[in-house]
This record gives sequence, C-alpha cells and structure tokens, in this order.
Amino acid sequence: MKKVCLTGLALVACLLGSNPLRAAEEKETMYEHCAKACHDCERACGCCASHCANRLAEGGKEHLRTLRSCQDCATLCSAAACITARKGIYAETICKACAESCKCCKEECEKFPQDSVMKKCAEECRKCEKACQEMLSQVRASK
Repeated sequence: MKKVCLTGLALVACLLGSNPLRAAEEKETMYEHCAKACHDCERACGCCASHCANRLAEGGKEHLRTLRSCQDCATLCSAAACITARKGIYAETICKACAESCKCCKEECEKFPQDSVMKKCAEECRKCEKACQEMLSQVRASK
C-alpha cells in the first residue's frame, strides 16, 4: 500500500513539474562532479608543487610561495575529493575551504603565464573552484 502511495506522489510531482527523483539524481551527480574536479586539481597541484621545487632548486626564489600554495591546495583538494565522493556531512565545510584555496592557488600560478605547468595548475584550480561553488549552491538549495 505504501509503495502505491509513494509512486502516486511521485507521479503527481512529475505532473506538477517537480520531480524529486530528478532532484536527487542531480544532487548525486553534483557530488560526483565535485569529487572528480577536486581529484584532478589535487594531481595538478602536486605536479606544480614538484615543478616549483625544481625551479626553486635552480635559484628561482619567486617559486617558494607558489610551491607552498600548491602543496596546501593539493591537500585540501584531496580531503574535498574524499568527503564529497562519500557525500560526507562536512561536504559544505570542505568545499568552502577548497574553493578558497583553489582561488588563491590559481592567482599564484597565474603570476607565471608563460609556464605551461603552472598554467595547467591554474586551469584545474579554476575548474575545481567552480565545481565547489556549484556544489555549495546545490547543498544550500537542498536545505
């Protein structure tokens, strides 16, 4: 009997233009999209940190700040990827921090526009920041 009632409610919701199943699927997809963007950014920041360490060893003191920024951003992205992938209760908290760190890391890497590794890192940070912001919007809308 309950199954029939739930099915009936879903049908009524569809007819009225509100589909709770689609909303749940969109939220699920948003978590997955965010987790992937965070994971991709973690890898790009890790590569960029290694690249900056090499530049620093060659005497490029201006790469120290970017190295640190990339290391911290990679760590936050890693945590965000794990938490959003499992739809954790702290997804909103970590996505705020991740979006902010990606914004800052992107700005640091953009100081070296001719460097392809840093350009790639800035690109991934931009994508991750956007995915985290979208995730935050979705989480807030569902409250």
